[in-house]
Amino acid sequence: MAIRTIREFGDPVLNKVSKEVKEITPRIQDLIDDMFETMYDACGVGLAAPQVGILKRIVVIDTTGEDPILLINPRIVETSGEQTGNEGCLSLPGKSGVVTRPNYVKVVAQNENMETIELEGTELLARAFCHEIEHLDGHLYTEKVEGELVDTLPFDEDEEDYE
Repeated sequence: MAIRTIREFGDPVLNKVSKEVKEITPRIQDLIDDMFETMYDACGVGLAAPQVGILKRIVVIDTTGEDPILLINPRIVETSGEQTGNEGCLSLPGKSGVVTRPNYVKVVAQNENMETIELEGTELLARAFCHEIEHLDGHLYTEKVEGELVDTLPFDEDEEDYE
C-alpha cells in the first residue's frame, strides 16, 4: 500500500467524468488499498478515485474511523429530508463552506467482489455519499456552497478548550 498524492482544486482531473469499473484487477485492488491509506493519512472521511488522479468510479468512506465503506460504480437511488452544514474536501485543504444536502441517502454499488450492494446513510454518511459520488462526475462541493468559502481553523493540540 502507498499514500497517493491528493489532487487539489484547479487540477483538471477533478472536473472529468470517471469510467465504470468492469472487474477487480490487481491494479484496481492496489488503488482501493492506497485510497483507504491515503484517506486515513489525510484525516478524511471520504475519498474518490479522481482525487488521486484515477478516473475510475471508486469511492472509499469512513465516517466513524471504524467502519470503512468501499463503493464501486455507486449510484444514488433515493434521497429524502434536508440538512445544512459545513463541508470541506481533501482537494481544497484549509477551506470549508455551508452546503445543503439530503439527510437520508440510499446508494446502490458494487463491493470488492463486484457483487451488488445497497447501503443507506443519514446525516454525515448521507453527506459523504453525495459529496464523494459527485466527484465521480467531475463536480466539487464548491458548486453548492451557500455564500463564501471560509478558511478552516487548524487544530491546535496545545489548546485546552476544544469546544
